[in-house]
Amino acid sequence: NFGLVKDVRRLDLPRGIQNVWFEGVSVQIDPTSVSIRSLDAPDKLSVLEQNFEFDLISPAKLMYKYLGQTVELVRTIEDREETVEAKLIGTDGGYVYEIDGKIAINPPGRVVLPSLPKGLISKPSLVWLLDNGRDKHTVEATYLTNGINWKADYVAVLSKDDKTVDLSGWVTIDNQSGVTYENANLKLVAGDVNRIQPERPMPRMVMEATMAGGRQQFKEESFFEYHLYTLDRPATVKDRQTKQIGLLEASGIGVKKTFVYASNGRYYLSRMGGPDTGTKVGVYMSFDNSAKNHLGMPLPKGVVRMYKKDQDGALQFVGEDRIDHTPEDERIRLRMGNAFDIVAERVQTDYKVLASGHLYESSYKVTIRNHKDEDVTVQVVEQMMGDWEVLDKSHAFEKESSHRIRFDVPVERKGSVELTYTVRVKY
Repeated sequence: NFGLVKDVRRLDLPRGIQNVWFEGVSVQIDPTSVSIRSLDAPDKLSVLEQNFEFDLISPAKLMYKYLGQTVELVRTIEDREETVEAKLIGTDGGYVYEIDGKIAINPPGRVVLPSLPKGLISKPSLVWLLDNGRDKHTVEATYLTNGINWKADYVAVLSKDDKTVDLSGWVTIDNQSGVTYENANLKLVAGDVNRIQPERPMPRMVMEATMAGGRQQFKEESFFEYHLYTLDRPATVKDRQTKQIGLLEASGIGVKKTFVYASNGRYYLSRMGGPDTGTKVGVYMSFDNSAKNHLGMPLPKGVVRMYKKDQDGALQFVGEDRIDHTPEDERIRLRMGNAFDIVAERVQTDYKVLASGHLYESSYKVTIRNHKDEDVTVQVVEQMMGDWEVLDKSHAFEKESSHRIRFDVPVERKGSVELTYTVRVKY
């Protein structure tokens, strides 16, 4: 929700000390972050003082400035206009006037003011007191502003055999800063940048959307401990506009589908009341972000939405997941949803309390039924507690961590398999 703005302008300035108005800056500017410098002759332009002017013109402010003064009321009577002088004496909850010694509350007609009061401006402006030693300068004003967001979104189209995807990435820029940036050189920083949080939230505004082209238009590079994405052309980002620009295009990316049945492990220290039939088998898609796998670009965090063509050739939505900032050569794992045709059921077949309540022994049976027309392998993941030891098992397991094991259970098409194991837990 913030951006760094560098506004470059050509200024004609008389020599000496003077005030310079720099109009058209963000309404959500951080005034403490502002700096200005001459790109032509930095030693010929000194900043003595700077101010952020934000008292914008509005009907309420104009009327308040004329409180206690005489204004004109223009009224239409029988198709002709009549002008009456009135003294504005109140603005709280409405407008109160004194007309010919009488008090009128919100009288009909429009108000005409003689001039624009001092101090009100039409655009947010930076005002500098400068000491100038040159007639012309190309100056750069730099400041941070809230109200500018960007995020990455990805669309993945899965192949018919679920073995490859075509991936496209989009950058979405949301400008609610109160100013339009014409023909801007756009650079996006991806990473976890530390910032002090504001004391109060900034207001949200309405958005409108536009779409841009789909080719890869950003050059990526490492920058400090982040990654920088630079658009290869100038772009205009209008105020209150959501703009989308193509980030990447990649095809033929190899993916792997995985079925996972994961328990919560809470029954190792107690009896299980009945079979667990509510836990479903999750479906995951994973792929390597590598050049060898036709990708290999550091990916900003965002949402990946996956689609697949049905028998009629129409794309159907199959699931979505959020990824974190992902460097090159790292694996991306996406949860798509739950399997419809693979059902698992977990039941506790035996339970014992040993050694005065500090040692427990439990046996389990996990039944997996495959209703698909193809063979599958289901990963059964068990979360262990305390000091544990598997005493007996029907299938081999892999110890993924000190508190997590995984059984890879093959299940034939239209078939059923029972996984059994006994574990002793000291807690």
